[in-house]
Amino acid sequence: MTVIVRPAMPADSALLAEVAAVTFPLACPPGSSLTDIARVVTTTLSEDAFSRYLADDSRTVLLAVDPATTGALGYSMLVAGDPADADVAAAVSSRPTVELSKFYVMPQGHGTGAASTLMAATVDAAGATGASSVWLGVNQQNDRALRFYAKHGLERVGTRTFALGDDPQADFVLERRL
Repeated sequence: MTVIVRPAMPADSALLAEVAAVTFPLACPPGSSLTDIARVVTTTLSEDAFSRYLADDSRTVLLAVDPATTGALGYSMLVAGDPADADVAAAVSSRPTVELSKFYVMPQGHGTGAASTLMAATVDAAGATGASSVWLGVNQQNDRALRFYAKHGLERVGTRTFALGDDPQADFVLERRL
C-alpha cells in the first residue's frame, strides 16, 4: 500500500477527530470503561481539540493518507518540551526531548506498512525539532503496540500512571534517541 504522510492542516480537524474516534478505543486495555473512553474521544480528541492542537506551535501533527482513496490511515502528534510528569522526567535520559503524544493507525492500515511509514515520518519530524530523543507512554497491556515500538527502536526506560477517567492505567515509558 502506498502511504503519503503530510503535515495536518486546520481543515483536517474533523478528519483527525474521526480517525481518533475509531482508533483510540482500540488502544485501550480490556475492561476500560466505555464512558471514560467516550469522554476522551469527545473532549481530548474532538474536532475542537484538534483545532487547538494544530494552532499550537509546540505540536506537530502528521496525517497518513492513502493516495488511491484519499482516505485517512492514521495520524501522529509530537509535543515539544520537557515532560511535565515527574516519573517520565526521571525516566527519559536524553534532552531536549519531544513526546510522541499520539500515534494511531486505522484498522484497514494494520499490516500494510502504513504504521511504519507514519513512524518514519514522525521520527524525522521529531529530529527536525532539534530534539535528541522522542518518548511516549504506552499501556503495559498493549502487546501489539509494544512490539511495534520496539521494532522501531523505542526502548522501555520507566513507567508512569495514565488516568483514563477515574481509572489509573499502568504505562511503560519508551524512549528512542535520535
